[in-house]
Amino acid sequence: MPWKNGGGETAEVAIWPDDAALDAFDWRVSMARVATDGPFSSFAGVDRTLAVLTGGGLRLSVAGSPIVELTPCSLPHRFPGDAATSATLIAGAITDLNVMTRRGRFTHRVRRVEVVAPTSLPVAAWATLIICGEGRVAVTSESASWQIGPLDTLVLKPSDAPVSLTAEPQASILVVELRKS
Repeated sequence: MPWKNGGGETAEVAIWPDDAALDAFDWRVSMARVATDGPFSSFAGVDRTLAVLTGGGLRLSVAGSPIVELTPCSLPHRFPGDAATSATLIAGAITDLNVMTRRGRFTHRVRRVEVVAPTSLPVAAWATLIICGEGRVAVTSESASWQIGPLDTLVLKPSDAPVSLTAEPQASILVVELRKS
């Protein structure tokens, strides 16, 4: 779908409620291919977290904050969606992960996890998403198992807990936890 500001396109990974418009979602997770420098769309009343999945990275400028450099190895960066924000690419196009939650309805936490040995992952949030950045990951619960590779996303509910992660031989993932406010 086109960006709200018309500057590019994004692939919506998940949204709640399922049929929500951009001005009415409680939470939204998307990926975007960013090929040029420029401003971000403004989202009033929304908190955002951005992480780089592929490419050389970007420098993120958020009004009132120091410039932050984001790469596929850096920590995800949280900022207000209604603050004037722009990005400058470091070395060519990137693919990013964008997580947004509407203040007062949901909160979120995004963390990067390197899976180098079998790892247990708690699934206690209202929804937990696992996004594979690099490598392949086997995700196993008591009742199901899944395989995810680069840019694949798995959405888990607390009923899937606990899950174990095994990489082949290692993987970098982002874990997104969404909680009702």
